[in-house]
Amino acid sequence: MSSNTASRKLEHVKLLLANKVESGESTLLEHVRIAHNPLPELDLEEVDLSVEFCGGKRLKAPLMITGMTGGHKDVAWINEKLAMIAEEFGIAMGVGSQRAAIEDESLAETFAVARKSASKAVIVANIGAPQLAKGYGLREAERAVEMVEADALAIHLNPGQEAFQDEGDTDFRGVMKKIIEISSKLSVPVIVKEVGTGLSRHAVAALYNAGVMCFDVAGLGGTNWIKAEVLRSKARHGEPLRPAGGLEDLWGNPTAVAIVEARLAAPKAFVLGSGGIRNGLDAARAIALGADAVGMALPALRALVNGGEDALRKLLRAVIYQLKVSTFLAGEKRVLGLWRAPISVGGRLREELEERGVEVDRYIRVHRLRSLMWRLRG
Repeated sequence: MSSNTASRKLEHVKLLLANKVESGESTLLEHVRIAHNPLPELDLEEVDLSVEFCGGKRLKAPLMITGMTGGHKDVAWINEKLAMIAEEFGIAMGVGSQRAAIEDESLAETFAVARKSASKAVIVANIGAPQLAKGYGLREAERAVEMVEADALAIHLNPGQEAFQDEGDTDFRGVMKKIIEISSKLSVPVIVKEVGTGLSRHAVAALYNAGVMCFDVAGLGGTNWIKAEVLRSKARHGEPLRPAGGLEDLWGNPTAVAIVEARLAAPKAFVLGSGGIRNGLDAARAIALGADAVGMALPALRALVNGGEDALRKLLRAVIYQLKVSTFLAGEKRVLGLWRAPISVGGRLREELEERGVEVDRYIRVHRLRSLMWRLRG
């Protein structure tokens, strides 16, 4: 089992680098406009992008390189370099699913290298919901945390990916109970995350009401793991074993929708807006909607592998500067001030939110500001 898991990790990295794996659907973030303030009464250099990450360490900028890889010796260097550069920029970094190393201790170094190269960085460990259904519990969660000396543990929900993966585990019975149990006893915070089809208001509310305080929405509009698994299956067999019939582009909760629903369901929680974040304007829009920080994966992976360390630095420097300027042009001194900045929400985003029962104008006026006040009091 462990050798199959390890080889799949290498296949995944190669597939992400060589194929268009992004969803054909939009994040819907383009329907958010932050009002321009031509008289900000600030010096750009005064703008503070720092935020607290999931109730723990402080980031210099509200950005995380979200979990992608590990579990094969040929990709260990990627985790090493991502962590090293994340520490340079004062941002967070997550490793990929650690199942392979929990099954085969010899692969632990492909994840542990992240902490060894970045002693002060915010590092997030990672295990999958399907393994919880098959018997993983607090012991395996703690092992994942110890492996990378993590500041938090991501538990990823990926039913769509598993449904189209050749070897997929599709039994998700009992997963919520396991997440709640682990979250209540683990030595570090738990982040519940999706992998590209988005968290929902119902799921976030159920977990938040049970005590989970950190969420990564990983919405539709970025890397789509249904598409990735269909492409992988096609490459292995000539045609996919399970054709997706459009699900790989259209199924899921777009990132912008998922952020709003998560904030409504969990007003005091830490919410990471990821899924199709490609620049600082995307990041500003996601935060203005109610995210605490944003996550990027595929752009960072491609920059590092195709262009080297300096290409990744160039990407991160640009995204962070664009976000800083967006905050400045909104007239806000701190990045979470974007929660109170005037914004307009239109087009398909407004339509979809209203169809889901969200009172968009009330959300803009009340809920973002209420969450900001809770942050300031905290």
